[in-house]
This record gives sequence, C-alpha cells and structure tokens, in this order.
Amino acid sequence: MKFYKKTSYTEDFRLFRDGAAAFWYALLGLALVAAPFVLPAYYLSQLVLIGIYVVAGAGLMLLSGYCGQISLGHAVGAFTVAVLEKHGVPFLAAFAAAGALSAVVGFVIGLPALRLSGLYLAIATLAASFIVTEVIVRWESVTNGASGLNVAKIRIAGWVADSEPKLYAIVLAVALAAMLAVRNIVRAPLGLAMMAIRDSETAAQSMGVPLMRVKLAAFAISALLTGLAGALYAHKLQFIDPDQFTILVSIEFLVMIFIGGIGSMHGIVLGAVFVIALPQLVAVAKDYLPAAVAQQSGLQAAVYAVVLLAFILAEPTGLYGIWRKIKHYFSMFPFYRKGSLRRAKSFAKSETW
Repeated sequence: MKFYKKTSYTEDFRLFRDGAAAFWYALLGLALVAAPFVLPAYYLSQLVLIGIYVVAGAGLMLLSGYCGQISLGHAVGAFTVAVLEKHGVPFLAAFAAAGALSAVVGFVIGLPALRLSGLYLAIATLAASFIVTEVIVRWESVTNGASGLNVAKIRIAGWVADSEPKLYAIVLAVALAAMLAVRNIVRAPLGLAMMAIRDSETAAQSMGVPLMRVKLAAFAISALLTGLAGALYAHKLQFIDPDQFTILVSIEFLVMIFIGGIGSMHGIVLGAVFVIALPQLVAVAKDYLPAAVAQQSGLQAAVYAVVLLAFILAEPTGLYGIWRKIKHYFSMFPFYRKGSLRRAKSFAKSETW
C-alpha cells in the first residue's frame, strides 16, 4: 500500500499528487491526442459527445458537488452561438458570448435562489429553465421558435472544422480547459469557500465566508461552462430546436455527476462515459429482451432510474467510489479486510479528488 507523507500545507494545493499521477495523466493525454488516428469515425463521434458532456459536467460538478447547490436548467449557449453566427459573428466571438450570456442568466437565476436550498432550490431553477425555454420558443424573430435553427460548421480564421477529427480537437481542447479551470477553482480560496458552504453554511458564515457572493459565483461559473457545452453541442448536431433542451436533458446531466461520483473530478469523466454508452447498451440489450419489453418507449428512462437508485442505495460515491475500492483492495491484497476503506475514508469531503 502506498502512503503519502506531506511536509507542507502547499502540497494540498498541488495539481498532481505525485510524479506517478502526473505520468498517468500525461499517458492519458497522449492516448486522447492519438485517438483520431486510430479510432473509427463512429467511436470518435462518441468521444466528441463525451467531451461535450464533460464540459457541462464540470460546471454542474462545481455547483452541486463542491458548492452543494442544485440547478436543473441551463440551455442558453446553443441558441446564442447559433443566432450570432447566423448574423455573421465569428465563431470565437460567438462562443465567448454564449458563455458570457449563460453566466449572466446563471447569475440572475441565482439571485432569487440565494435563500433556498435542497428541493426548493431545485424547484426554483426548474421553473427558471421553463421560463428560458418558453422565451426561446416565443421569440421567433430571433430564435426561429419551435422550427429551430441550422448551425454552420466551426470556422476559425479560415480554418473549417469540416470533419470529425477537427471537431474532436476543438472539443478536447475545451474539455481539458474546463477540467483544469474547475480543478484550479477548487484549489483556490473561492473553491475552498464553496466546499465550506457545502459542508455547513452556518459554520462557513461564522468563519467569514460571504455566502451570497460565493453562491452567485458558483451559479455564474456553472452556467458559463454549461453554456459553452451547449454551443459545442449545437455545432455537433448542426441543428437545434427547443425540444433538444428539455428538463430530461438537465436531469440526465445530474444523473451523470451522481453516477460518476459527486464531488469528484474523475467522476465527471466516468459519468459522461456512462451517459453516452448507456443508450448503446440499451439498444444492444433490446435484441435479447422480450418484444413486450423491448418495444416500450420509456425503457431507457427506466434503466436510468434503476441504475441511479442502485448507486444511491449501494454506492453513493458512484463509479469513482467503486474504482477507489478496487484500487484499495489490490493495494492491500492479501491483507484486505472488509470495511477497511470505510475507516480510511475518515478524511473530510473537501479532500476528495
């Protein structure tokens, strides 16, 4: 079993725990860079979707996993980038505007939600998401209403992302930047204040944490990242309409971070892989199920519900928690004892990585 001896407080804020971790992340980075050269187009397309979900998951993880707030509605970025590009705005400017406008919407949603928590906060943000969707549908002169908008391919200074590998490169860069940004925020005073609020608002306020400013910052940053994910999603599909941004999509994002592992950066990626892979697994399973079951339209939603309940009851720490247990088992083998990881997990929630 590997032990880490810390000799300075600054070691708690390092990007990588040790040289071995940095090596494995570098190896993963090389594998991601090499993916377009070795993977077929279909699997590369799935990686693009995973990358987009990682960007959205990073924002939601910052809000729900590290700040303890709940949000069920962010769907502004896709229409912002589509409308601006339709009027000739370059992609980079439209992309930045999509993130900025989404952050403003998140800030506005956060204002009335400052005094709410738990189920009441979820209901408030759910109502806000319905309002945003209704505005998109009714504002036909700008958004084209329920008819939707066509989205052009990404163009940057004459370079056109007209193939899956080129789009993958952009999504990969944004996903890595989003993960790195969230990781740095978590290590910064703002992130520590968010985790203090998550653990106990009363204790955080008694220590001088400005609850209002920190919560609003969490809402704004979360909305910014999900807005950028929406902009990338629009370019992936090249067509958007309000039906693509229903409450079910927001719930799917929440399922992603809970199943991946709430409060864990690794859980974002694991949850994104799960959410993208599940429909494919359900499609394969239909071939082996009775026709009366396979033809049910709500089969995928039912599988989501069952899997989520199973994780909540049996493994609240999600897929990343399972991975930690597997690593702990092999690091202790043959001296592993049941319950030893539970005793080893007596550290604070704020230390989860």
